[in-house]
Amino acid sequence: MTDAQPMIFVGGLGRSGTTLLERLLGEFPGAVPLGEVVHLWARGVHADEPCGCGETFSRCPFWGKVGDLAFGRWKASEADRLLRLRARVDRTRHVPFLAFGRGRRAAELDEYVSAYASVYAAAAEVADGDWVIDSSKHASLAYCLAAAEATRARLRVVHVVRDPRAVAASWRSDVRRPEDGRPMARWAPGRTAVHWLVQNLAFELLRRRGVPVIRVRYEDLLGRPAETLRELAAELRVARARDALLFLDDQEALLGVAHTVSGNPMRFVVGRVRFSARRAALPFVHRLLVTALTWPLLLRYGYRLAPRPEALG
Repeated sequence: MTDAQPMIFVGGLGRSGTTLLERLLGEFPGAVPLGEVVHLWARGVHADEPCGCGETFSRCPFWGKVGDLAFGRWKASEADRLLRLRARVDRTRHVPFLAFGRGRRAAELDEYVSAYASVYAAAAEVADGDWVIDSSKHASLAYCLAAAEATRARLRVVHVVRDPRAVAASWRSDVRRPEDGRPMARWAPGRTAVHWLVQNLAFELLRRRGVPVIRVRYEDLLGRPAETLRELAAELRVARARDALLFLDDQEALLGVAHTVSGNPMRFVVGRVRFSARRAALPFVHRLLVTALTWPLLLRYGYRLAPRPEALG
């Protein structure tokens, strides 16, 4: 992976469609989708959770080669070091400092991001790819990547947004992890609304700081996937991607195996996938609360204050 090759960071609050977008972008020629690399150290190296290919992290040939190339091999001590660095530099509370400079921990920031740069470069080499996709979501990691010299020039951010009422409904529902059958985290609607507002404001500020940030609405991705992806590929200036849409139409996509280290259960799906939203009910009082907390950005992103029921799926 050369300095001229882009590194795509897919960001946004969880349950907003970031995994779906990564899976679709991952079907383009030259793409190397990696899943949520921010969780590689804990869920991959330490917990040995399954890769998107179905093998555990330690048994996945792709990730084994990436570890050998990037670090000699995957080491628990190295993962511990990265987790400690993450706690010190990669947190939402550090975003204001990173937005206006490198903060007081510039050396630690460079050390932290250097590990990500090594993973990205090794993954591109192992896969013989042109560009990698990291769907880590968190705005704080995007700020770290934008602040460090090792990744700043190649960084392209895709900011995925979804109607906050639908996001709140999804976070309120019971979804189980395919890795171990345990329920995924559930949030109250008020908490979801605050996180939605904070994360999306952070990506808005990142754009104002001069970082290439392209916004994609989840509803547009479902409603007109081919057109949305074609426009996105053009804006990203991704080589060989603009006309490579044979794997989808406006009803479904054909997905192959992806070596994604962590993320939404959809990362395990292989085969034909229809574009349809999962619907989860959100009581009227909760819809009202979420709307009241998020209405400035809600309107900015083109959503209605009183949406039609079908828009909340």
